[in-house]
Amino acid sequence: MVAIGIDIGGTKIAIAAVGSQGEVLASVRFATEPNLGFKTALSKMISGINHVISDGVLKGEMLDGIGIGCAGPVDPARGTIHNPHTLPTWDDCDLVSPLAERFAVPVRMENDADAAASGEARFGAGRGSDPMVMLTFGTGIGFAAIVKGQIYRGVAGEHPEAGHIPTIADGPECYCGLRGCFEAMASGTAIDAAGKVSGFADGRAVFAAAAAGDSLASGILDVAVNSTATAIWTLAHTFLPQRFVLGGGLIDDHFELFAAHARTALSRAVLLPKGRVEVVRASLGNDAGVVGAASLVMKTGNIG
Repeated sequence: MVAIGIDIGGTKIAIAAVGSQGEVLASVRFATEPNLGFKTALSKMISGINHVISDGVLKGEMLDGIGIGCAGPVDPARGTIHNPHTLPTWDDCDLVSPLAERFAVPVRMENDADAAASGEARFGAGRGSDPMVMLTFGTGIGFAAIVKGQIYRGVAGEHPEAGHIPTIADGPECYCGLRGCFEAMASGTAIDAAGKVSGFADGRAVFAAAAAGDSLASGILDVAVNSTATAIWTLAHTFLPQRFVLGGGLIDDHFELFAAHARTALSRAVLLPKGRVEVVRASLGNDAGVVGAASLVMKTGNIG
């Protein structure tokens, strides 16, 4: 069994051939360059798929399909992209149909957070847990839930945006229209912005200064981790998942800091079953996007 996974972000696109155990057999990465238009990106993706299957990775097997995780909003039913923020020239473009026609295999697209959660549920830190909630910390805050082996969807199949749970009433304004959202307080972008206001070069400098005992930097991180704890408290009482999986670049380096505050908050929850809600680190690392995307079209299992 081999499937193609495509992970599309605002700056990078990754494509990989993925085996039945979630192993990456071959991969390629290149700049998204949305300013060049959708047709240019589609051509580069077709070339990338051909590249990763050209080294004999199929070994006589049929390709299961092509899965796509894309920075949303996306419309999985139509296979179209609606992201004016990071993919402005791709609005309402159909990515699924041309790839299905070109490679004659099933093609499926989901929000990138849903794809990553599907990969962790099948091959990573979410295995054996149900329900499972995944939060990814990077430029923004990604959210996805897997319930009874299926991607949780909102009304009309839309992707819920838990990154916009309000966590601090008088926090900075968020592009969603509220103030003090989880994403506006705890994402990499938020920590960068708060650090620069306080004279730090960027988020990395904030973490380094906090580790060295700087009280101003520690205060910035206190806001981020306490906002995370509040959001996880809210999600725990909403979904009551067996496991929270935390991932993304920020968590790769600072998991214990964020997880400790979340676990402390959950330990005080009198209405949750004691010791039953876990907070764990995502395990697929830099391959989470492509492995998760490929898992969408693999023929075994029931992630969907």
